Amino acid sequence: MKRFEWVEHPSDIGFKAYGRDLAEAFENAALALFEVMVDTNKVEPREEVEVELEAEDEGALLYDWLDRLLYLHDARNLVMSKFDVAISKTKGGLKLKAQVKGEPFDPARHPERTAVKAMTYHMMEIKHEKDRCSVQAVVDI
Repeated sequence: MKRFEWVEHPSDIGFKAYGRDLAEAFENAALALFEVMVDTNKVEPREEVEVELEAEDEGALLYDWLDRLLYLHDARNLVMSKFDVAISKTKGGLKLKAQVKGEPFDPARHPERTAVKAMTYHMMEIKHEKDRCSVQAVVDI
């Protein structure tokens, strides 16, 4: 199964990520997000950051997840390449716990591709099928 693919958009960048379940689709969406910015094959998992989020539904959780990763990039200058996500149900919705691995952005080792300004809800889509799940998102560039 492919991890993600690009989705055409007239002014921003969209992607659809796949997984055997929602957690794996979120992992692959995170990978796609960082692929917009850098070649993740050149990002080594030197630092680990734990992420915990709660949201009322899958769409809000996807938005918050990708937005938190953008925050780590912008505030801590990190680029990530490895993601281990667990998603569970709570009384109020869903909880995400993740370990993300990467390293500080180094322009000599990580040639910059496209800067991502923000997450959007535009064209966001989450689909559950029998043997897989897909999530779609668009980022503002």
